[in-house]
Amino acid sequence: MITISKSPQQTKNLAKKLLKKWLASEKNKDVNLAVCLEGDLGGGKTTFAQGIAEALGIKETVTSPTFLIMKKYRTPRKKYFLYHFDCYQIKNSREILDLGWEEIIKEKNNIILIEWAEKIKSILPKNRIKIKFEFVGENERKIEIKEPNLRFEI
Repeated sequence: MITISKSPQQTKNLAKKLLKKWLASEKNKDVNLAVCLEGDLGGGKTTFAQGIAEALGIKETVTSPTFLIMKKYRTPRKKYFLYHFDCYQIKNSREILDLGWEEIIKEKNNIILIEWAEKIKSILPKNRIKIKFEFVGENERKIEIKEPNLRFEI
């Protein structure tokens, strides 16, 4: 699926729609959602993450965890955890393993957002969504969503 976003709010709305469809699918009950966000700096990856957080009811300000590598948020209903990774500064995918990666991707009901996911592709879970952001204009982004091995359609 390819769409053009003309504003940050449209990007957030796309994220909310994706999450809503994921959560509505009975097939995804007790399954993690891993979303790989790729694209240039300023392309909309963090804005998309903010849309997911808003849809989950997270009130904290969601910013890219560039220097922390990972941030963890608990949803108000406490059913889900949102893990937000930024792999921009990662040199080796092994660095992510030290943050409890294997446990995070095995636990049920985690929502895992991975900015710069291409830097850790050797350890990404099989079931994931890949979203690529490209500049089309100053305020426009082309957003391409690929869903390999998933159990729902957007």
